[in-house]
Amino acid sequence: MADPTDSDDISAPLEVSEPLRRALGDRYLTYALSTIMHRALPDARDGLKPVHRRILYAMSRLNLSPTSGFLKCAKITGDTMGDFHPHGNQAIYDALARMAQDFNMRYPLVDGQGNFGNIDGDGPAAERYTEARMTTASVAMMDGLAENAVDFRPNYDGRQQEPEVLPATYPNLLANGSSGIAVGMATNIPPHNLGELVDACLHLIKAPNARDETLLDHVPAPDFPTGGVIVEPRENVLEAYRTGRGAFRLRARWETEDLSRGQWQIVVTEIPYQVQKSKLIEKIAELIQTKRIPILADIRDESAEDIRLILEPRAKTVDPQVLMETLFKLSDLEIRFSMNMNVLIDGRTPKVCSLKEVLRAFLDHRREVLVRRAEHRLAKIDHRLEVLEGYIIAFLNLDRVIEIIRTEDEPKEVMMAEFELSDTQAEAILNMRLRSLRKLEEMELKREHETLLIERAEIEDMLASEDLQWKKIADQLREVRKAFGKDAPGGARRSEIADAPEVEDVPLEAMIEREPVTVVCSQMGWIRAMKGHIALDQELKFKDGDGPRFIFHAETTDKVLVFASNGRFYTLGVANLPGGRGMGEPVRLMVDLPNEAQIIEMFLHKADRKLLIASSAGDGFVVPEADVVAQTRSGKQVLNVRGDVVARVCRTVSGDSVAVVGENRKVLIFPLEELPEMNRGKGVRLQKYKDGGLSDAATFTLADGLRWKDSGGRTRTEVMLEDWKGKRAGTGRMAPRGFPRDNRFTD
Repeated sequence: MADPTDSDDISAPLEVSEPLRRALGDRYLTYALSTIMHRALPDARDGLKPVHRRILYAMSRLNLSPTSGFLKCAKITGDTMGDFHPHGNQAIYDALARMAQDFNMRYPLVDGQGNFGNIDGDGPAAERYTEARMTTASVAMMDGLAENAVDFRPNYDGRQQEPEVLPATYPNLLANGSSGIAVGMATNIPPHNLGELVDACLHLIKAPNARDETLLDHVPAPDFPTGGVIVEPRENVLEAYRTGRGAFRLRARWETEDLSRGQWQIVVTEIPYQVQKSKLIEKIAELIQTKRIPILADIRDESAEDIRLILEPRAKTVDPQVLMETLFKLSDLEIRFSMNMNVLIDGRTPKVCSLKEVLRAFLDHRREVLVRRAEHRLAKIDHRLEVLEGYIIAFLNLDRVIEIIRTEDEPKEVMMAEFELSDTQAEAILNMRLRSLRKLEEMELKREHETLLIERAEIEDMLASEDLQWKKIADQLREVRKAFGKDAPGGARRSEIADAPEVEDVPLEAMIEREPVTVVCSQMGWIRAMKGHIALDQELKFKDGDGPRFIFHAETTDKVLVFASNGRFYTLGVANLPGGRGMGEPVRLMVDLPNEAQIIEMFLHKADRKLLIASSAGDGFVVPEADVVAQTRSGKQVLNVRGDVVARVCRTVSGDSVAVVGENRKVLIFPLEELPEMNRGKGVRLQKYKDGGLSDAATFTLADGLRWKDSGGRTRTEVMLEDWKGKRAGTGRMAPRGFPRDNRFTD
């Protein structure tokens, strides 16, 4: 076999064969690790993802301090993309804009000028229209960056150097939170109050083995930038912080506002974190339109810079607490923020961490930064002391130094040999300005030399003592607390911690104002609710070719049951039925009634009754009416039918006997006790047929006789029924003389 290097074309690529499974596995693993480490998960030390870290570093290189002028975001994103983050300017700008949004960031890292979006969900303006600079919080993240506090690495093309992590004087990961989706894992960390986090860090410095319960005394819960009220029990919060996974119930802040004449309204002043106000209003408006909250009349948005949502009750007798608890259940006025503290604990390894572990990672990072900055300062001091000692020698021998410089061709070497100077000292003397030769300067040099010696001794003592290092870190944290704590502007806790009030569940019927109505359903299935109890024989208007079929009195708090030929029961709330001014709406649009299914029966629901249901095949059973109420649009399957068999009968049960008539006009009467009571199924055979099927079935009291209407419309009662009595599932005998041709019993 020829060596590939023997080929004439030395630039031809070397082909290597490997199994597809291994090739895909290796490449996907590489992609997954890249996503986890370099894109989706934050670093526990500075709480930043690479894109945010690179944006802030690029801004620091552009000298965009809090006191400087603003710069176009297009310039910032361009520099970030060109030098550090080659992943597209839109992704960079989105990250930049989010760091400027005070409704997303508890402590914004970017000071934005222009339209950076709002809590309604509107996006920021294009990057060419907006400007930005760093905030005090982001400057604090950079403190020590020029003092060898962290490691640097080459950028993507090797032209520049970028920091692997920022020094971070405060625990930004918990202060501002983070969210991201990697491959096979995700993270979601809520924001917290920085003053409380510093208190927890100081306690952890004093007691490294502190319990999670003790840390909870300092950090009782997250602190969201949009405020709200956290109503999660303390034991759940403790478990979430102990394991790194959990959820927090966060609800809107509201209050009642009194109006004239005993009227009142509810004012919502804070909404939950990451809830878009516009979508929240749309959702509540939909609940009002669909009458899912009958006691709520309207919602208005009177927000300016602050949030002000007005909720108007249907009547002044409504309980505000009941209204709000209902809204909390049905809308995003209450959310559950799921926490998953999955972070890169050492910059490389993803791990779900507890609150204590995250704070410990930050403190260990601060100690490393402190040591590295101290060593860097020590090197600077040593260099300066060396130079100062050379200056002092020069001042003591000033005339000879001047003579050497004026007369010698190589004064540097001569001075080094004559005064035993180092190369650094000789070079510094030669570069000295003439104004530095005055007498006062000699005194200043000696004073500076003594000061540096004292500082050097203090640094050496600190590097040699772990206790002194932690004391220094504690002092730095107290400075952070002074700058960002509860006494600083915007530092006070925004999210209140409270217990959820105990309010009994109020059924929907109790919220509906009780009013009399008349339910009308046409032959084509158009239903409406007319105000008041009108005469049931009153002439009503219907569409052309349509006419009345069901009409009965009801109240707005009632439910209507619809039994269809597919054996399913559907439930309609009378309060949700269309008004009686028009022709109504089709039942098929209000429930998921298939086109091939027909309405068999429609009646007012009464929970204490029982129903007799039967199919065209002659099978049936008795079912409690309370068990057929459906909770969804799709209804509830009660009578099982297959093939050409359809549901045909649904009647209320009363009396002690059952009468059945088939399409063959044969009638069978048997005791009601022979029918089983079931919740769902095919049922048992009521009557046997050779041809055809069931026409009708009814229950009655045997002693009172069986009734039907004859061809003249008169009600007849047959008491002598011995000839038609038999066992269930019998064939029966021909109907009595005068029995109606439609084979129907009288209700």
